[in-house]
Amino acid sequence: MPDHTKASSGPLARFDKKRLAITGGAIAGVAILIAVILVVTGGSPKKANAGGAGAKTPSTAPTLAGNLCPLTGAPAPGGAVPKRPALLVKIGNEPDGARPQSGLNEADIVFDTPAEGFIMRYMAVYQCNNASSIGPTRSVRWVDYHLARMFVHPILTFAGGINPNVDTVMADSWISPANLLAGAGAAGTRISSRVAPDNLYTSTSSLWALYPKSVTPPPPIFTYSSSVPSGATATSGVQINFSSGTDAIWKWNAAGNDWVHSYTTGADTDTLTGAPVSTTNVVMMIVTYHFGPYIESTGGSGDFESQTEGQGQGYVLRNGKRIAVTWHRKDLLSPLTFTDSSGQAVALAPGRTWVELVPDTVDRTKGNVTFSS
Repeated sequence: MPDHTKASSGPLARFDKKRLAITGGAIAGVAILIAVILVVTGGSPKKANAGGAGAKTPSTAPTLAGNLCPLTGAPAPGGAVPKRPALLVKIGNEPDGARPQSGLNEADIVFDTPAEGFIMRYMAVYQCNNASSIGPTRSVRWVDYHLARMFVHPILTFAGGINPNVDTVMADSWISPANLLAGAGAAGTRISSRVAPDNLYTSTSSLWALYPKSVTPPPPIFTYSSSVPSGATATSGVQINFSSGTDAIWKWNAAGNDWVHSYTTGADTDTLTGAPVSTTNVVMMIVTYHFGPYIESTGGSGDFESQTEGQGQGYVLRNGKRIAVTWHRKDLLSPLTFTDSSGQAVALAPGRTWVELVPDTVDRTKGNVTFSS
């Protein structure tokens, strides 16, 4: 693994150039028909072929006791896992309008993903816990539905997006879409204290209500253990500089047994509760990426396509320590697993997890990823 006190180098994993965007003739017609049906019905009908080939679950999914939340490995509220799917919500992170966000501490998992210009956006994942305010919700990206597949039949919530991405989400039978700018608009609320587009908020209750017949919890996507892996290195924090004005700082909080999030500009607070944004585990996945053919915003690059299949280098931060790992994901439906330098499995601590997708070009640029001892 690279030493991040100096220039580092991340490996180039194989990049699968197969695109999932829906284009052309009959396929586009099907996508449009489905989108129209969803707009008319509020975005909540069960897909006709949802129980077909896409209904299989990953054979390598870890198992958990029935009273443990599948996405945290921690005891479920009230001792029973709620009968509902994973709920994924796209949340903005632009420094000049989206921060501070609401509902991040209530998520089981948060993915921090690069968008155009290396500006980061979040995809928060809920299952065991509720959040009465989540936002600001923003547009869907290519990486979102590539990460979403491991949750098997999730609800994916977003606020519009470019047509190739929206069309794909609306057409994929395994996704239950919730487009807050179209058929699922009733689940979103514009607040007066923010300026559009960063003023559209939602809640877990209104989103799960769109799909009342969807009652199957997702499989676990991580393995958990209370034991810290041997060979872990004491670490007080890490700073990741994704781009100018966009960074992520995590500092170990021994009193709370968690990692606390901030930016170089100051602290990060969840506006739903007023508490500092924190998590039990921080997973850093060093990923290769590709710029696709579709422009996300005027004057921007093609769509940012982070590769999350195959394997790559990374780190697991837990219990005030870090472990250099190789991350593995056999295919889109498979969970994420981690091994250390000797090939031994590395588990996460039971609790919430943030996943930082770190572009390999960011990782290998001197000073962009720095650990504190």
